[in-house]
Amino acid sequence: MPDQGLKELYIDELKDLYNAENQLVKALPKMAKAASSDELRQGFEKHLEQTKDHVQRLEKIFQALGESPKGKTCKGMQGLIEEGSEATEEDYEGSVMDAALIGAAQRVEHYEIAGYGTVRSMAETLGVDDQVSLLEETLEEEKETDEKLTELAGQINTQANESGNEQQQDEASSRDKKKSRRVA
Repeated sequence: MPDQGLKELYIDELKDLYNAENQLVKALPKMAKAASSDELRQGFEKHLEQTKDHVQRLEKIFQALGESPKGKTCKGMQGLIEEGSEATEEDYEGSVMDAALIGAAQRVEHYEIAGYGTVRSMAETLGVDDQVSLLEETLEEEKETDEKLTELAGQINTQANESGNEQQQDEASSRDKKKSRRVA
């Protein structure tokens, strides 16, 4: 590998992704637990298993590089997980909570897609084809997860909107009843 500057940056970016994936391994069970939709919960559980595979692929790359994956904290993922955690602490219920969880999860997926796209490009330039294929496999899984979340968001957002409309109608009906009692 002729350019040591790019190789050092590549390793640094890989360490960032490794830490991000490990943070996500801890966060996904909490997101699954907070989901009311069975389909969303199962999606988070499936992505947890994929994320564990992502960690193993990164470990394989570090082994090939003769490097340790540890030593870096991914502050970007830390912030995204913190924001997602804040959403679970809101008073949202049912499909509205699920919509908030999907938003948090998609922000994470987009962050990972950007990270894996970056390191895959670096690996191509560095000529480490075996690593390119591992990174490409993870990148495709991240894109698929994002697409599934987008599909699920269509259904869940509709449900959240309908439940919000029903709640507003119930509140309006309750106000009308109180007014008519006062008039009578």
